[in-house]
Amino acid sequence: MAETFGQTLRELRRSKGISQRNLADKVGVDFSYISKIENDRLPPPAADTIVKICEALSVSPDLLLSITGKIPTSTKDTISSSSAALQFIREAEGMKLSESEWKQLTKKLKRLRND
Repeated sequence: MAETFGQTLRELRRSKGISQRNLADKVGVDFSYISKIENDRLPPPAADTIVKICEALSVSPDLLLSITGKIPTSTKDTISSSSAALQFIREAEGMKLSESEWKQLTKKLKRLRND
């Protein structure tokens, strides 16, 4: 069975040696909120809060965001403000890319930008 958002968050937090209280202070929430999320008594937070949590843990937010299917506001704004970006996403969506293909595409995109 796949891990829940809360279980994954707990593992990430513990692997960084950060207490719930310390993480909550860094994110600006009550420590009981972190506890409830980790114990799956509350649903995952909003995408922007997930990003703050990941920044506090010094980890990429991609894993936690993908578990929830949520997209940060800045990413939504970037995509929705560009017709070319929307077209790109629709094309990729239509291709039904695998996780491996998305990773390859990301590498190629970075190389394109660096050329």
